[in-house]
Amino acid sequence: MARKKKAEQPMTTAQQLGSIIKSARQIMRKDKGLSGDLDRLPILTWVMFLKFLDDLEQLRETEAVLEGKAFQPAIEPPYRWRDWAAVEGGITGDELIAFINQEHSVLPDGSEGPGLFAYLRNLQGANGGDRRDVIATVFKGMQNRMLNGYLLRDVIDKVNGIHFNSSEEMHTLSRLYETMLREMRDAAGDSGEFYTPRPVVRFMVEVTDPKLGETILDPACGTGGFLVEAMSHLEKQCKTVEDRETLQNSSLYGGEAKPLPYLLVQMNLLLHGLEYPRIDPGNSLRFPLREVGDKERVDLILTNPPFGGEEEKGILGNFPEDMQTADTAMLFLQLIMRKLKRPGQGSENGGRAAVVVPNGTLFADGVAARIKEDLLKNYNLHTIVRLPEGVFAPYTDIPANLLFFDRSGPTGDIWFYQVLTPEGRKKYTKTKPMEYAEFDGCLAWWGKRKANAHAWKVKAADVLKYDEAGKLLSANLDIKNPHSLEALEHRPPEELIADMLEKERRVMGIMENMKALLFEAKQ
Repeated sequence: MARKKKAEQPMTTAQQLGSIIKSARQIMRKDKGLSGDLDRLPILTWVMFLKFLDDLEQLRETEAVLEGKAFQPAIEPPYRWRDWAAVEGGITGDELIAFINQEHSVLPDGSEGPGLFAYLRNLQGANGGDRRDVIATVFKGMQNRMLNGYLLRDVIDKVNGIHFNSSEEMHTLSRLYETMLREMRDAAGDSGEFYTPRPVVRFMVEVTDPKLGETILDPACGTGGFLVEAMSHLEKQCKTVEDRETLQNSSLYGGEAKPLPYLLVQMNLLLHGLEYPRIDPGNSLRFPLREVGDKERVDLILTNPPFGGEEEKGILGNFPEDMQTADTAMLFLQLIMRKLKRPGQGSENGGRAAVVVPNGTLFADGVAARIKEDLLKNYNLHTIVRLPEGVFAPYTDIPANLLFFDRSGPTGDIWFYQVLTPEGRKKYTKTKPMEYAEFDGCLAWWGKRKANAHAWKVKAADVLKYDEAGKLLSANLDIKNPHSLEALEHRPPEELIADMLEKERRVMGIMENMKALLFEAKQ
């Protein structure tokens, strides 16, 4: 008896969108002008960006008509997606490439004018800036590297099947988009600085607890993970139209100097509902530190500044002479400290920060020690969370740490908390990354701090070491868990012997007490 053929299940929205993106990327692999994923992803991203933007504009236009309001489109005909990309059998081949790439071209409607990218780069917003400025800045550093206009047409036709005005597709695409961001990180190698694992981001946002009405900044925002997570946190606090306006207009700020991640963060934030992302496309370190005044200071900074890189000499001049270093991470740490609100400037304890730093930042000497001295003397470095090995695998095995500090006053005690890998695992890997649940112990401890097998504290005064003349020798924050085997390995033999004898004496004392109690019980 012949078996009945099993009916095929209809594809879910996620599967449909995933299939569209996969097909588009397969088409791009045939174009000889593209050498790898790092060439293909920008094309797919700007194509999706324009499709998304047009869908968003059509939605806003419909809402404006229903409310009886005038609507000002960001992109005028014939440059809108619906004018040249959504038309079945629209321009293709060399004509399409010329329309996109050339400064002056024949347009889809038969007229002559600036090519697509030339038009987009020259958009200007009104009244201090709007979405047109965002678009112009996004495309200022963008190039279309695809040579084959017929293949590009195929990609456009595939992306045209995504409908961003569907709330289900918007939600699904945002997840798929984050997958693309991770793949970009995978392909980028030394550009892994753009991406911070989501569990780490979520934990940092959770414990700093952004409040609606506060200003939140990521000066090295990459693809926007911290800003997206902070926005999600703030959205739960929105109860009124005024709350929504506060979230949209005066809450989230970022900085990203590289063109590709700048485009990615714009689309990422737009996808998550931020109408006009306020992202500075310049190097956040380009302004002299002394010129940062109260108006530029913020309530909360969440960031993973790039580490391992070096800045140009021209940038170093923006920092005090005795604090100048080529180490990008240490320059960003100074900027973060300076950008936090002072107490009394709309914040009782001043601004606060959560910053990812590599292990080297903790023990580095020289200029780094002086920066840490400033941090301990003028800021409250209340917590250092030590992450296990492999959190940033496979890009680096260097252990990372999370610094939490504010401007409430000088540091007294520094609490350390060590997050361990799950039992039976030595470190995280690309295929077995960190999970958010592994922060459960630290989250439970955060508000009820007591020393335990994972938590310990030291005095800031014990960290700063000076010579007899008062000159700073070191500011070593690389303090091991006193309960760990690693800490035992680093202690001198005489200290270990003394500690063992002390424990032996305590054990003998307990035994003597037990002996006395037994003797009394027999009487």
